[in-house]
Amino acid sequence: DGAAIRIRDIASVEDTFRRITRVARINDLEGIRLAVYKQSGQNTVKVVEGVLKEIKSLQEDYPQFKFITLRDSARYIRNAINNVGNSALYGGLLAIFVLLFFLVNIRSTLVIALSIPISIIATFTLIYFNGFTLNVMSLGGLALGIGMMVDSSIVVLENIFRMREEEGKPLLQAAVNGAKEVTSAIIASTVTTVIVFMPMLFVRGASGIMFKQLAYVVAFSLACSLIVALTLVPMLSSKILKEEEMGKHNPGSGLAVKAKQVFARMENSYKNLLEYSLHHRPRVLLITGALLLVSVFLFRFVGREYMPQTDEGEVSITVEMEVGTRLSVMDQKLREVVNLAKMYVPEIESIEERAGSGGWRGGANQGNITLKLVPKAKRTRSSLEVAADLSRKLSGIPGALIRVRASGGQMMFGMRGGGGTERLQIEVRGYDMKVAQALAGQVRDVVKNIRGVTDVRVSRLEGTPERHLVVDRQKASDMRLSVNQIGNFIMTILSGSQASYFREGGREYRILVRIKDAEKLDINDILDLTITNAIGEQVSLRNVVEVREERGPQQIERRDRERIITVLGEIADRDLGSIIRDARRALRTIPVPRDFVINFTGDYEEQQKANRELMLAIILALFLVYMVMAMLYESLRDPLIVMFSVPLAIIGVVLMLILTNTTLNVQTYIGLIMLGGIVVNNAILLVDYTNLLRRRDGMELMEAIKEAGRRRLRPILMTALTTIIAMVPMAIGLGEGSEVQSPLARTVIGGLLSSTFITLVVIPVVYSLFEQRKDKKA
Repeated sequence: DGAAIRIRDIASVEDTFRRITRVARINDLEGIRLAVYKQSGQNTVKVVEGVLKEIKSLQEDYPQFKFITLRDSARYIRNAINNVGNSALYGGLLAIFVLLFFLVNIRSTLVIALSIPISIIATFTLIYFNGFTLNVMSLGGLALGIGMMVDSSIVVLENIFRMREEEGKPLLQAAVNGAKEVTSAIIASTVTTVIVFMPMLFVRGASGIMFKQLAYVVAFSLACSLIVALTLVPMLSSKILKEEEMGKHNPGSGLAVKAKQVFARMENSYKNLLEYSLHHRPRVLLITGALLLVSVFLFRFVGREYMPQTDEGEVSITVEMEVGTRLSVMDQKLREVVNLAKMYVPEIESIEERAGSGGWRGGANQGNITLKLVPKAKRTRSSLEVAADLSRKLSGIPGALIRVRASGGQMMFGMRGGGGTERLQIEVRGYDMKVAQALAGQVRDVVKNIRGVTDVRVSRLEGTPERHLVVDRQKASDMRLSVNQIGNFIMTILSGSQASYFREGGREYRILVRIKDAEKLDINDILDLTITNAIGEQVSLRNVVEVREERGPQQIERRDRERIITVLGEIADRDLGSIIRDARRALRTIPVPRDFVINFTGDYEEQQKANRELMLAIILALFLVYMVMAMLYESLRDPLIVMFSVPLAIIGVVLMLILTNTTLNVQTYIGLIMLGGIVVNNAILLVDYTNLLRRRDGMELMEAIKEAGRRRLRPILMTALTTIIAMVPMAIGLGEGSEVQSPLARTVIGGLLSSTFITLVVIPVVYSLFEQRKDKKA
């Protein structure tokens, strides 16, 4: 009739808050969690410093609020960088002590030690002008190169010493001739070491991104050390060292005399061993071959994984209850778990709780708790040990499925492949959702029985109970109703529809229109409601809709446009390779329907990609080493003799990995690539000096081999031990982030130890065989 009807006459108007759909608490206080992500290509530490500065300003502006930093990636990165820097410093000091032990002369040690800071300073110019940052990889490259930086200087200075002591040449002439005599050898050694890093520049994927800076830094630092060895060391030797210190008639201190006697006995003993080996060459080669075969056999006992697990000081707890659980019930369960965590984990620094549908997946039946632990130096347990112990303690809580895991590799390497953070991921591909769900359940049941697999779950959560109101299009059309009209009507009834905005005091508020107490309405009450059609008639909702009870998936995942379900699990006390091998065997018992595929993804997929790239890099590196030596020697035979030292490194690598319980991962592969260029250096010194004695002094073959071995023994031991000792702090792996570089250092140490000592015997034997065969043909 045109009469005005006020809203208050037909509805109640309430000024209230939106319904709570999620819970967030920080250290038992209600809060709001804000995550800040850096832009691609930006420096994490700088971004975090800027954010923390703004937070400090906000705290001053709003003292009634408390701003707490829950997760600071920059702190872990800074600590990791500091630890690598300390490893480099300790390694450099240890290398200097090794030099002092062999040289027993402070001035001589100082001459060689100067090559370390000069090479490092020169390398920092490369880092600056190439736009590199100081990170774990770039500083790790310096730490790895510390011991190798002095190798060329050692060879030069030791040869100067030998010419002055044994041949009695004046100091200036000894400096010039001594450097000149070994120039070709140290150039070959340095170039072969540097050239192995070239293939790493072309490695694709995450491995290429991570190790590109390491390759540049190590290569440039070694190139700088070569220049220092050929220029600065001879000059300083002629200026700083005293004639009487190097004279053969000066007895020196008692310690120096004893050291010379020890080295003389060691050289003579080695010469006798070499003479025995040259007379029993088949036996030597047979023993070496047997050691290689044993090493290859033992290689199967070395575990395999993608990246080493790191201790980032975080433990994550996932609490899952039945689908449809109310948020209030989930909140009570979270509080119960947090109280137990406080009881069992005294290392907690802060606690973050969250539950509800606040993310891209999950609902009120899921909750997460993140325990931030105190720094690694202040606790006796690793995050993995804390997670394992807490998992056992929380397993008895009724009414909830609780998974506990340590965060490892997230701050250092980012998200893992495959769509989750779990280390074990098995993907089920197929279109039919019911068949895929059943198949994923079978995979889960099989995988959870494998030793070492924990916290197995399926990515597609159980569907929530739903009632589908399906519109009968024909009936709706007959009653002059559209599907859109019916849908909007149902939405207004159940969840409300936004009518407009209310503006007051410069603020804007949403106006939501809904049925009062809609969540308490029975399905029949909803169906009895009427909707007005196009001609103004009232139509009962039950006349145009049909009710179907179903379970709807909470999310549908796709990869490469195919529907997938992922079975995820954590790994404890075993390596990924062993788990995958057992899982493959177990999954063969599951019949896979047509058009369905089961694949391993995540860490395993990334590991396989990296392995293919790095294996190709190893082959290419060895080929480049051989070609470089062939060009420098202008021979194909001598480089082949030198290359016999490469497989000898495998003996030490396998034993080191087994004894230290280190897995074969991306870091280990990088160590193997480095070994390809390092282990040939000792053989280069032996072969090059033997050729020199035969060519210049006209020595017989056997005499030249024995004399070259005696003269080159000390520089070989010095260069090998300085490299090995300098890597010991990194190999021990103390402090945050040390797990990243320790496998690499252990690989190099093990390979260098076996290759150095076996090379001293095997290379002269192989050289004699090749040369005698050549002489017979001549």
